[in-house]
Amino acid sequence: MDQKPEFTRITINPAVLNGQPIIRGTRITVRCVVEAVALYPDRAELKAEYPALTDADIEQALRFAALSLADENINLEAA
Repeated sequence: MDQKPEFTRITINPAVLNGQPIIRGTRITVRCVVEAVALYPDRAELKAEYPALTDADIEQALRFAALSLADENINLEAA
């Protein structure tokens, strides 16, 4: 990922959901999409639960989330 990708399907507007990144034209947050991917590993189930989402929306949300974490260190302690 040398160059920054364009996120044409994600918008950020301070007046919508407190500025959380959302899928364009919806009130579905990127965070919600990432959580849904974890809950519904079968894309058909995920899309049944969130019919407004397209494959491109899901892919951009995952890329956006990954890029957002690229420079972040998260300390996970052993359980």
